[in-house]
Amino acid sequence: MSTRSEQPKREAEKFILASDNRHKYDEIAALLSTDFNLVLQSDSGIQSPPETGKTFTENALIKARHACRESGLPAIADDSGLCVDALGQAPGVFSARFAGEGATDAANNDKLMRQLEKVSNRKAAFHCVLLLLNSPDDVAPIIARGVWHGEIATHARGVNGFGYDPLFFIPHLGKTAAELTPNEKNTLSHRGTALRLLQEKLNVRRAS
Repeated sequence: MSTRSEQPKREAEKFILASDNRHKYDEIAALLSTDFNLVLQSDSGIQSPPETGKTFTENALIKARHACRESGLPAIADDSGLCVDALGQAPGVFSARFAGEGATDAANNDKLMRQLEKVSNRKAAFHCVLLLLNSPDDVAPIIARGVWHGEIATHARGVNGFGYDPLFFIPHLGKTAAELTPNEKNTLSHRGTALRLLQEKLNVRRAS
């Protein structure tokens, strides 16, 4: 019989992910520690609220409060987008609907390429805000941010990822985000950076 004291294993805590995007769910779930049991809100029949915020943080808070209220669970919300220098940081918070409400990734990418057709400054960055709320009335959400700098390619490359990944070029790798493996992308990306920081902040809170 072992005399070594054993720490009880933490039971996985259930969180609602305030998103309908299966790709975001896959990326976030792959990076979360095993004490998270993540549920996509659309799998629970929860519809997304209107994203009326002017910043990524405002939109993440809107989505998290709605998901908390509808599910009764703590929520994790992601709001992220592409900011292009030559377009005055557009599409920004409108990244998912750059070509209009309900736009496909292909339509958004086509519009971006048309607007940059004769532009030499191709610098851009992906931004991500991840936010964790314990309840709809939580006044102290955990907020984490990540930024991924790169450029807009002159043509789409790669078959991995989603959104603007085929156009987001990482100069020091000579690849677009869509040419990276999922593990490579999670190591470098805005979402991966924000998620690691979110977990660090949550661990500090739990230990205090």
